[in-house]
Parts: sequence; structure tokens; C-alpha cells
Amino acid sequence: MGKRKLTNPLALAVLGLLLERPMHPYEMSSTLRERAKEESIKLNYGSLYSVVESLRRHGLIEVHETVREGRRPERTVYAITDPGRDEFVDWESELLSIPAKEFTQFEAALSLMPALPPDIVVRLLETRRMRVAAEVAGMTAVMEEMSKRGMPYLWVVEADYVQALRRAELAFVDDLIARIKDGSLEGVEVWRHAHESGGLPAESDWEEAVRHLRNVK
Repeated sequence: MGKRKLTNPLALAVLGLLLERPMHPYEMSSTLRERAKEESIKLNYGSLYSVVESLRRHGLIEVHETVREGRRPERTVYAITDPGRDEFVDWESELLSIPAKEFTQFEAALSLMPALPPDIVVRLLETRRMRVAAEVAGMTAVMEEMSKRGMPYLWVVEADYVQALRRAELAFVDDLIARIKDGSLEGVEVWRHAHESGGLPAESDWEEAVRHLRNVK
């Protein structure tokens, strides 16, 4: 698999829209917003124009026609090319089938968590838990309303995926909070002692801190 010319998910979205029919950028933007795709794909009008131009430059889309409606400025309508169809199928297939490492901010924060005292971390995680729980409740209400209005599940499958991730995060955070509080989290006593004794030890000092705690017991 060669290196992809474009990697912005918005480019994939544009190709997907143009598989349906030729569109001008404003219609692309309004269609994505109507379908609530900005919740999953970062969208703004300026970046959309840049993406469209990049796709055209790489031969994945082409100018279909230029139209004018009333006194409005001319609008350029784009259509997907055969290479663009191939690119969409290949790119979408790759994203659906191959897990990719994604460096999330929460993962980064967890990796640096020992730099803060355990009790502070617990309070911060409890705050996060409340916010994520509210987000889950809000999204559940939205999805239920969309279902009542007859919107096919296929149109909101990505929202359901995010809900599954959020619920898994809630379960993880609940478990982490509980294990820090009851002391069952491996290393928590070393972590707590490090801060109570004046600061987090360097990595080379962890073994000494563990020995100290064993002696105290």
C-alpha cells in the first residue's frame, strides 16, 4: 500500500458525497451539516475549499460545470473521477479494516497521571466522569429523537460508536477511581508516599520507594 496523497478525513467525506452526485462546495458543506457529520469530521468552509482544490489537483475530482442562480456568484460544481472512486474505495476499506494508533489527549494525561497526587487525580477523574456521563445522556436523547423521526440507524452509526467508547470510558474511569481510593491499584502506595514525602521520585528511585513501603508494613 503506497503512501496516500491526502490524509484529511474531510477529503474522504468529499469523495463520498461526490459518489452520490456532482456538487459545489457550499452544497457539500450544507449536506455534511444536515447529516451531522461535523460531529465526526472536522469541518469549516475554508478548509473545505482547500481540500476540494487538493483533490482536483491530484486528479481525484474534476470540474463538472459552473452554474449561476439568480444574482448569486457563480458556483463551480465538481464530480468524482475514476481515480477518485478507486481512492475512496481503497481509503475507506483501509480505515474500516485496519486499526490505527490514535494519540488521544486522555491517554496522554493518563500516562502522566503520577505527577499529580492521588487524591487530586481522583477529584479530577470524578469531574471527568460527570461530564462524560452527561455527554452520554445527551447523545442518547438525541439518538432516540432521531429514531422517532424515522432517521435510519445507518445515518447515525458513528454516533453509536462514540457512545460505545464513552460508556467504556465511564466504566474504566469508575474502576480507576475505585482502585485508587481503596488502595488496590498496583503502585498507588508508592505514588502516594512519593507526594507525601515531598515530590514524585525519579524513575530510578521507584525501587527504593517500594522497599521503604515494604519496611513500613
